[in-house]
Amino acid sequence: MTSPSEEPAWKQRAVERSIKTAKIRAAQRVQRFLDAAQSIIIEKGSTDFTVQEVVDRSRQSLRSFYLQFDGKHELLLALFEDALSRAAEQIRAATANYADPLERLKVAVELLFESSRPDPAAKRPLFTDFAPTLLLTHPAEVKVAHTPLLALLTELTEQAAAAGQLRAGPNPRRAAAMIMQTVMFNAQSSPASTDPAANPLTADEVWDFCAHGFARS
Repeated sequence: MTSPSEEPAWKQRAVERSIKTAKIRAAQRVQRFLDAAQSIIIEKGSTDFTVQEVVDRSRQSLRSFYLQFDGKHELLLALFEDALSRAAEQIRAATANYADPLERLKVAVELLFESSRPDPAAKRPLFTDFAPTLLLTHPAEVKVAHTPLLALLTELTEQAAAAGQLRAGPNPRRAAAMIMQTVMFNAQSSPASTDPAANPLTADEVWDFCAHGFARS
């Protein structure tokens, strides 16, 4: 029996159903904007586009866009977060093929290095153009965007520590954060090159550096 102050059960169910439907539709509208922006970025090879272009490509309204995003910056941030989340999923899937915890961490480090390295042929302006600026202007947002990667590296570091493969001392999460920053900074500072004189860093070198900093000798 419900008290006089409680809503009838049928009304609660109706409201919950309505809210669920609204959330699904909102998510679909957001995804259409993201897909439209992504296709424009791929075509142009840059993040130099207008909100109106995204609206037109998505076949939605400008009003609908501003109900979902504050502006172009928030749209790009959503794309950046989505890209990092997908990268974490791909790296996780690749590490699942290895039984040894330290080997899984090595695979993660090497894949993260390669995926973070600037590649003109790949045309990844979200990482080459948007991310460096975002790091300077909105560091808190960058931190949030990297949460999936940090969570994965923390998990792998904890597994290696539990297997006795890391030296005693470092906190796994803090170690994972230092690994992530070391790998991504060096990758972005050492673009791939066919010029022998350039002598860019390799994924093996970065792993060797990280491993000797954290692995038990």
